Amino acid sequence: MPVRILPASAAAFAPRASFVTVVMDRVHPWLTRILRRISSTRRALNSVPQHQKYLSETLSSASAIWSLASLMLPDRVEAESPTELPLSMFSSHQILHVEAYVVHVDMVHRHEVAFKLTGDSIDALVRYHHDIHCANAKASTYEWSGKEQQCTELHKDFIQAINKFVFQTQVRALESMEEEGGGELLEGRSEEVKNHLTGLMKPLLPPYFPRAIDLVLQPPLFPFLAGNSMWTQPVSFQALPWALPAASEVSICPLMAAYTSLYLDAAAQYFRSPLLASSPPPARQDWLLPIWSGA
Repeated sequence: MPVRILPASAAAFAPRASFVTVVMDRVHPWLTRILRRISSTRRALNSVPQHQKYLSETLSSASAIWSLASLMLPDRVEAESPTELPLSMFSSHQILHVEAYVVHVDMVHRHEVAFKLTGDSIDALVRYHHDIHCANAKASTYEWSGKEQQCTELHKDFIQAINKFVFQTQVRALESMEEEGGGELLEGRSEEVKNHLTGLMKPLLPPYFPRAIDLVLQPPLFPFLAGNSMWTQPVSFQALPWALPAASEVSICPLMAAYTSLYLDAAAQYFRSPLLASSPPPARQDWLLPIWSGA
């Protein structure tokens, strides 16, 4: 991709040049039709130098102002805007027309035309950013040390960015050029300008503070165990004489002790059941034994 080369008049805070640089290498039929349409006198347009000269003279005129976009912006701080009126949005907003002039036309390498904002449009955007945008940004954030200084730096950065802003688009945008060299952007190019300008209005970001996190302790899985910890305190229980070797107390893992005690209690209740004690033992069935007949 060829590198963009812009004239000195496109730099930040640079005044408007007395002529517009036009770079051409051949005659474009669509440009010839446009120049003949806007020409008030009959001029010869048969060669590349003739096209370059006429286009540069037309775009260098003081009246060659282009309308890039129209922004609907609030004209007062949000805290002062009325909210009870049904048409409060329209009564508290203003329409700002963003205008620019052509600083460079490249029909050889990148086939682009470059626009730079006029001084009046820059001043209007700077006033809005200072009076409305920064005021709303300060009102919508909490207080911290250095907030006013950060807001001042935010406004200074916007002043630098809006003065450096140069909108570059396809050279076919010149098709809407009028007699005095001005015109209006068509085919959705105004939306691109709006997106670029609103992107320059940065929000006021407060400093980051680590948020305190509340630790929630879960309840124990086995609340019947002694103590609050499942693994630090041993549990002692009385073992049945028929299940374990004779021992008075056994100290093991609490989780294993809990399951073992539950199992032993269930077994003890089963063997102590009156139904099991009253039932007679099964009769001996000798006929099931194999009969052995000796020789």
